[in-house]
Amino acid sequence: MTLTSAAPVRGLDPIEFDRLRAEVAEFVSGEGERWADRIEATGEVPEQLWTELRDRGFLALAAPVSHGGRGLSFPQWMDLMELFSRSHGSLRMIVHVVNGTWRAMDAFATEEQRRRFVLPSIAGALKVAFTLTEPAAGSGADIRSTVTRDGDHYLLTGTKHMITFGVRCDYWLVTARLAGSSGHEGTVALMVPRDAEGVTVEDTSDTLGVTGTDHARLTFDRAPVPVANRLGEEGQGLAVALGGFLTPSRISVAMSCVGLAVRAQELALDYARGRTTFGKPLTSRQAIGFMLAENEAEIEAARQLVKHAARQWEDGDPAAPKLSSMAKLIAVDMLGRVTDRALQVHGGSGYWKSSPIERVYRDARAQRFEEGTNEAQKSIVLRELLGRAEGVR
Repeated sequence: MTLTSAAPVRGLDPIEFDRLRAEVAEFVSGEGERWADRIEATGEVPEQLWTELRDRGFLALAAPVSHGGRGLSFPQWMDLMELFSRSHGSLRMIVHVVNGTWRAMDAFATEEQRRRFVLPSIAGALKVAFTLTEPAAGSGADIRSTVTRDGDHYLLTGTKHMITFGVRCDYWLVTARLAGSSGHEGTVALMVPRDAEGVTVEDTSDTLGVTGTDHARLTFDRAPVPVANRLGEEGQGLAVALGGFLTPSRISVAMSCVGLAVRAQELALDYARGRTTFGKPLTSRQAIGFMLAENEAEIEAARQLVKHAARQWEDGDPAAPKLSSMAKLIAVDMLGRVTDRALQVHGGSGYWKSSPIERVYRDARAQRFEEGTNEAQKSIVLRELLGRAEGVR
């Protein structure tokens, strides 16, 4: 059978999708919470969680049926991402990353590369870590990691950090540039084996929130990478990273903000209904009620922007990159306000680790950095805005 790059899909029929959505919701509120307790108690994500998510088919939801996936449309996948995001941050991170990295690879893969990397990743047989961010540069055209050609290998030199699953992965999907190049010109995307020579891996998993998701700092010292592991052509490295992964991933992160905000709102509402002061529940206090009302309005507004961005990306709208940054910017700011109000509703009791809102509050802060800071998103939106204005003149 000849494999080709995945074509856009329109997803499951509504009845089948409703069944799947109910299955995910049941898992998140039941087994997902038990996994959350275990992760928080141990500080680690056990391999058994990866196995369970794979066996349930949750790591292949967004991939097309032709590639062994469930064939969800992107808006359907975002509906499920909202549900997964109500669970532990590390659980959400696993399904988010695995259901996204295949896109970056698939769009540029040869048939052989699709067999070696894409299909095993979708099947859960390979873990691939997306590797772009550097400690001394932004996450774009100013990357400094370089490669030089040496026969049928590239020699990779540089440093990457804050790499999710960078410790336990099988391959790093690394974006670097040909030595001497600048800007987008000369960038390359390489599948670097985890056991490659000349690589130092430092575990940097001790984070404020999203406990247990291993993060790594990677140092490459003339690490040899086969030219056959290059995705696309020389000069297409950032196209692999930005178009193939970051645009839909930013939409996904925006929806994860919505899902976590919904969880914070649920916890705040339950607490306010059950907590009594001076003989009345907190929900009878106007100050508390207004907080909950503001939360509800902001969550729905962000949800609708994210859904719009998801539809436009699937339809190939050229404005999708701008919309993805807008959605991520709005959703992450919303999440900060909602979780802050939710913690305030709990009063002092919410500050203790025995309270579920405490974990949600910590996990929420990580979203400000994932797939680019708010400042990075504003720069993207401004660039598009100015470009449109110049085009009108």
